[in-house]
Amino acid sequence: MQGFAALSDPTRRRIVEMLGQGELSAGEIGAVFAMSAPAVSQHLKVLREARLVQVRAEAQRRIYSLDPAGLAEMDRWIAQVRRFWGPRLDDLERELRQPERPAAKPKGRRK
Repeated sequence: MQGFAALSDPTRRRIVEMLGQGELSAGEIGAVFAMSAPAVSQHLKVLREARLVQVRAEAQRRIYSLDPAGLAEMDRWIAQVRRFWGPRLDDLERELRQPERPAAKPKGRRK
């Protein structure tokens, strides 16, 4: 799953967060970062290939938005993990909330 690898970079995470607020042009995205336009384009390419963002042409501009299909794939994976770990973490929490039991005295010779 490429989505998580793509989000390992803080710049790409920030781009996804920005697009969570609405569509943006490549120029609007690039204006937020202190990097060259080709560097921003490379980040956007990684996000497109991971199916986290999609792009459409509007005259000479490229408009980016979140890609629901890629995000849904990540959401399904997270749900599977949550189903597996949820009950186990609940069991751990119950065990940790149990009152402390007195520790058993070690057996052995006394000096």
